[in-house]
This record gives sequence, structure tokens and C-alpha cells, in this order.
Amino acid sequence: MPFSRLTSAAKDLSRQARQLDGPPERHGIVTATKRGCVWTPRGRAFMNPLKEVPPRQIGPQQGPLRRVDVPGTASMAIPFVRDFTFDYGVPDRLSERVTRVVADNPGPFTYTGTGVYIVGGGESVCVIDPGPDTSPHREALDRALDGKSVSHVLVTHHHIDHSPLAAPLAARHGCKVYGYGSQPVPPQGGEIRLEAGDDLSFKPDVEIRDGERFDGPDWTLTAIHTPGHTSNHLCFALSEENCLFSGDHIMGWSTSVVSPPDGDMGDYLASLRRVLDLDFDVIRPTHGPAIHDVRPFVQAYIDHRLARERQIADAIEAGLTTIGAIVADLYRDVDTRLHPAAAHSVLSHLIHMRKTGRVTADGPDGLRREYRTAA
Repeated sequence: MPFSRLTSAAKDLSRQARQLDGPPERHGIVTATKRGCVWTPRGRAFMNPLKEVPPRQIGPQQGPLRRVDVPGTASMAIPFVRDFTFDYGVPDRLSERVTRVVADNPGPFTYTGTGVYIVGGGESVCVIDPGPDTSPHREALDRALDGKSVSHVLVTHHHIDHSPLAAPLAARHGCKVYGYGSQPVPPQGGEIRLEAGDDLSFKPDVEIRDGERFDGPDWTLTAIHTPGHTSNHLCFALSEENCLFSGDHIMGWSTSVVSPPDGDMGDYLASLRRVLDLDFDVIRPTHGPAIHDVRPFVQAYIDHRLARERQIADAIEAGLTTIGAIVADLYRDVDTRLHPAAAHSVLSHLIHMRKTGRVTADGPDGLRREYRTAA
């Protein structure tokens, strides 16, 4: 089965960082390794081609590679968790109340694919982030939900790898879709969106806010508004297991994209600190494996962002006043085709730094402004 679901641009970049080995079996163990995306004896291994790539030699023809530190994803001691076992479309019982079905939509922003969570150990369940509306995935979810009654469909945010199947699934089960709201602030002025893409048609049946609770026979979920990745991002806390379904707010395999104008770095940092204070035992992202050592991981996520802002502040102090100059310096070892994406990440930090009084700009925030250290 070829790795055909990456975008052509991502495929092109991925050729520099990985090679494919041999034919796969249909199902098997998926493990992210230092080799990037490779076929393993029983399955595929994925590593995001637009994210961190550790230093290594991947083959005599390609030659040595330097570590790729791409937009907002420098490792900076984040203890990434990338190894987990699953079969596409097969329900995987993770705990007494939680089952996951992984959609076969791997890619540079979805890692191995969208992990759909079915919450509830009995007949009455809730579904979180139903994922893409494709025939194989719909059929897989139908099999997983056979004999069950879906009382709620919850959506963390409006991206196309999370929300498109929400309305069709709710209609089949006679329930409603719950989310923070529909498409918020669109990208402006031709700026790049560093994400899987917006689901422009997404509109929940019921708009919910922070603190709203959903109850089932053996489960209780509470909505936690976590803006930053998007302004309408929600996480859901499962009280009975002290577990957080984190959507794209926190992921074990990578840092999250924070892309202006809808993504906001100040909001993102505040949301991370809130999750840290809530002290969950486990975090289950929509993409990739669970995070069990929660406090050190979330703290590392925060430290990573603060370290990036210190780097940007040092660059400005050294006289690099444009985003282009900052990117050329901080990302000098990165393929220049990724510099526009890096620029958007730097912009998100600069907007936050300006709001907090650390830098000034010669006009409204944007990719073409000049930034200087505040007096």
C-alpha cells in the first residue's frame, strides 16, 4: 500500500528525510522510529515530514541530514511519544470506558490518522472527533458502533480531519453535534494556513462553552475551552478516568500549530497552563498515542514556546528586525521551502510578544512588518 495520502509537497520534502522499505502487510504495528516513514515487518511507521527530524544518515545516496527544526516544532527537550500499535478501522479498547478507531488518513498534519474516541463502556456512548467523511471510515465506525446508541457527537474544532463526519454520524444515530462554534477567523492576505484545512461547512447543532457537562450511564465529560491552535478549540475531560481528550491542543508526537489570525500564542500558552494545573492522569490526543507522564510533558510544551520567544527576542536585539531575517537566522538549517511556514510561526510569537509589551512594530502585525525591542 503506497504512502499516497501525503500532499505532493509533503511527499517531495519527505524524500529528503526518509525512504520506504519493502511491501507491507495489510495490518501491523505502527511505530515511529529514527528512520522516519518506513515499512516495518507488520505495518507502517510514520514521522511527520514537516516536523522534527533527528540527525542521522538515512542512506548512502542521500547523505547526512542535519536536524530539521521546523515552524514551532523544535524538540527543546519535549519528551515526544510516537510509538503505538493499532490497525486502521479496528476498534481498540484503551480502557474500561474508552475505545479508539483510527481513520486511514495519515499525513503531515494527522500523523498516522485521526483517532476517533468512543466514550462509554455500555450501550450508550459518546463520539469525540468523528473525523473525515470517507466511505471506509464511515463503515469502520458503523461496525464499531453496532449495537450501541450514540447520545452525543462532540467536536474539538473545525478542521477537516476532525469534524466532517460529525453531522452524518449524528443524523444516523438521531443525536446532535456539539462544538464551540463554526468557522471563526479565516486566514487573511494570502498568509499560509499550517494545518490540514478548515471545514468551512462545520456548524454544530448546539454551541457549547467552557464548563458544560455531558453525562452517560458510566461517563461524565466536561468541555474545557482551550483556544490557541484555533479560537474555537475544546478539550473534553473524562471525570471517571481523570483523562483529557485534547484534540490538537496537545499531541504526543509533535507540537501543535498556532497560526494567526485565528491561532493565538497568548491564548495557547494560557490554555497549556490551565491543562497543567488540572493535573490529568492521561491525555488522549486525536492524533497519535496517549501521554501518560502528563505534567512533565505539558511543562516541556510550555518551555518549548518560551524558549522560542527568547530566541526571537535575541535575534531582534541583534538587529534582525524583519520576520524574513529572523527566519533566515533561526531556521538556517531548514529547507528554504519551509521558511514561509516558519515565518507564520514566528509571527504568532511576535504578536504575543507585542501584546505583552516586549516588542514594538511599525504598523499592524503582519509578515512584512519590522519589529524592535520595546523601550
